[in-house]
Amino acid sequence: MIAPIAVALAVGLLGWAYKALKPPPPRICGSPDGPPVTSTRVKLSDGRHLAYRESGVRKEEAKYKIIVVHGYDSSKDLGLPVPQELIEELKIYILFFDRAGYGDSDPYPSRSVKSEAFDIQELADQLQIGSKFYVIGISMGAYPIWGCLKYIPHRLSGASLVVPFVHYWWPIFPANLSREEFRKLPPSYQRSFQIAHYAPWLFYWWMTQTWFPNLSTEQGAMFGDQDLEILKSLSVPLNAGQEKIKQQGVYESLHRDIMAGYDKWEFDLMDITNPFPDNDGAVHIWQGYADRIIPFKLNRYISEKLPWIRYHEVPDAGHLMIFKSSTCEAILRALLLG
Repeated sequence: MIAPIAVALAVGLLGWAYKALKPPPPRICGSPDGPPVTSTRVKLSDGRHLAYRESGVRKEEAKYKIIVVHGYDSSKDLGLPVPQELIEELKIYILFFDRAGYGDSDPYPSRSVKSEAFDIQELADQLQIGSKFYVIGISMGAYPIWGCLKYIPHRLSGASLVVPFVHYWWPIFPANLSREEFRKLPPSYQRSFQIAHYAPWLFYWWMTQTWFPNLSTEQGAMFGDQDLEILKSLSVPLNAGQEKIKQQGVYESLHRDIMAGYDKWEFDLMDITNPFPDNDGAVHIWQGYADRIIPFKLNRYISEKLPWIRYHEVPDAGHLMIFKSSTCEAILRALLLG
């Protein structure tokens, strides 16, 4: 009698584990069971679609062309406060796009640092914005910029990494430094990043279980005083169309983003060489000293090891610094005018 009960319990546990670990299928935009396509899109060579939004002057009239890469839980509709006077003065064209799985862009199960870089390149080619362009990556959207610096440096006129994502397992960091900064994170962040790095097959379960706090349950608590002031002062929301960001599935957008970022990379930052040895462009890191999400010591260390990076550390600034109009203007002027 005991053996059949044990078998039944084992089968039940296996069934529960399978359901808990297996993410639901994506609700692909334009499919019979998916949300409608409401954005302009391009079709990539592998058949996927990327949704995009253009801003600023017409690309045919632009002197400077910038591709902006949004961060975690964001989209092409982020409300970047670029002063209109600056756009007209410098004749700036800005291209925003939904990264794979976000918004109206098709999911990509093989999403990686490398694939994100080549998505940017193919988007630029499809829209014919020229052989070279500038890139700005915000927060989690900075890891595709590291991919651009590694895989398509010849396409770049300049790059800015704003409050950029850091990978605590990058070989560039001394073990004691990365360990020290990692331990300053809330335990929920530590566990989430560890699972994404060491056991990504568990990540869907971890982010959807309710027994322990995870990354999604404590995200807002990481904003500092200046971040909260910026949120109060915004005339438009950080992310217009918030309801569309995760419409194809939280796993395809947020979860895959974290897993791709914290995966084992094909390269270390020390493998990247200066893409502008003739000083005809520059790479910038903008870091808020008061950022509670991204530790300033790690990005400061990167800039010391890669001295061709221009490092800007802003006192009292938090994670949302680019959404302050004066800081956004300073970031753009430094990128475009040197």
